[in-house]
Amino acid sequence: MYDWVLHFAHHKHSTTALFGLSFAESSFFPIPPDVLLGPLCLGNRKKSMWFAAVTTVASILGAYLGYLIGYAFIEVALMIPGVTQQGVDWLGGEFDVRGQWYVFIAALTPIPFKLLTITAGFAEMNLLVFTLACLIGRSMRFFGVAGVFWLIGPKALPFIDKWFNWLALAFVVMLVGGFVVLKYMI
Repeated sequence: MYDWVLHFAHHKHSTTALFGLSFAESSFFPIPPDVLLGPLCLGNRKKSMWFAAVTTVASILGAYLGYLIGYAFIEVALMIPGVTQQGVDWLGGEFDVRGQWYVFIAALTPIPFKLLTITAGFAEMNLLVFTLACLIGRSMRFFGVAGVFWLIGPKALPFIDKWFNWLALAFVVMLVGGFVVLKYMI
């Protein structure tokens, strides 16, 4: 799979695939775009910053979809046992005070970003503040990833070839850990 993804860096549809994955991950898809962004940057280092820009823009557009999902389906959420109007009102107040930090931290870390974009919609977070938190967090994350892969370039290939399975496992553990942290945080 790793070799296939590296090969994809020079494919004419690599940017489209990266855009689609980045968009979907911000609103409903469980796989973060880093798994494609990193190998694409390794496979075509000259386009690393382009790949980071595409990932960032698509992720922010997907975050708007996540926000819309939360905003539009609040009535459905209120039908879920344990979800109350009082709880939603509390969440709205919490997002008025600290929402920018929640969204920023989720945008920057392995915490599942889609959960915070949807929650921001539920809480009707200020859209300008939401956009800025997404833009800053996602830009730092994706340009950071692209920059690291651009900087280390081919020197990373032997390390990744040797440790790919363990790196993939560590990534899954971080993803699940993000869900656990979020569960106890909200």
